[in-house]
Amino acid sequence: MSKSPITNESRPDPIHVVAAVIRDARGRILLARRTEGRDLAGLWEFPGGKVDAGETPEAALVRELREELGIEVEVGDRLIDVPHAYPHKRLRLDVRCVRVLRGRVHGREGQALAWAPPAQLARYDMPAADRPVVAALLEPDRVLVTPDPADAHAWLDALARALEGGVARVQLRAGAASRERIDWPALAARAVDACRRAGAEVCINGDAALARALGTGLHLRAAQLAGFDRPARHAGGAGDAMPLSASCHTRGDLERAEALGCAYALLGTVQATPSHPQGPLLGWEGVRALREHVALPIYAIGGVGPADIPAARRHGAQGIAAIRSLWPGVA
Repeated sequence: MSKSPITNESRPDPIHVVAAVIRDARGRILLARRTEGRDLAGLWEFPGGKVDAGETPEAALVRELREELGIEVEVGDRLIDVPHAYPHKRLRLDVRCVRVLRGRVHGREGQALAWAPPAQLARYDMPAADRPVVAALLEPDRVLVTPDPADAHAWLDALARALEGGVARVQLRAGAASRERIDWPALAARAVDACRRAGAEVCINGDAALARALGTGLHLRAAQLAGFDRPARHAGGAGDAMPLSASCHTRGDLERAEALGCAYALLGTVQATPSHPQGPLLGWEGVRALREHVALPIYAIGGVGPADIPAARRHGAQGIAAIRSLWPGVA
């Protein structure tokens, strides 16, 4: 088994910054606006600050929220840890959920504050490192990639069970041999209907024409990224806002996916799989290194399952994508 070398050129260590997700009684989330004269002034962010030398992240967050907002808090679980490389600095944004114990939130440093309903978070102009935090709050933490359908009825039954189990983001995929053996467009249409009835987001792997015909998103294979361009937008035209996602293996893939406006990317291969026991593997540190360069949500794929979601979040990923570990009946 070989491991792909993922190297960061010689640069300073990232600045460790802690940030808080603070909710009010109505479920709204607190944002603070960076003041004039500061780096990234005018952008909205999750409140917090730098971890000082010798300080734990928890103690730093308690101190920062006391100084900035006049509140005492209890620090809870980590939501996500986002590494990000700006042109002038590297950050590690360590985001925790907190509970306010005492005090009334107010901007003690003159900063504007906003209580944002979760559904409106994406409308706020934020630094790149904060945008994956919004995805971690709002979007699914796993993506089911369907296996090749050998038997249409059994395949649809397994998909229904996966949806009943809570899968909310699905990529419909069938290999060339399966598409020759079955009526894939008809089966995909039935699968799309099942996903929509369950309230799950669905996309088609690789086939733009079928995705447009079924009104779904399109998942681009890594080999399709370089040559894909969105259709020119025409007044009243249909299909020119088709949601995109992509499979990525390199920094260039991720940057191309972000430039195309992909909603998310699958990044791998992270760990060895039964179907790919050998070959270049990213490992979790490789995921972290590549995540620094883009702000779009990333799902780790390859040898991972639901138990790996905490590890994915610690390394900047939204969650995991899988076939075997998310498909009922596959060992």
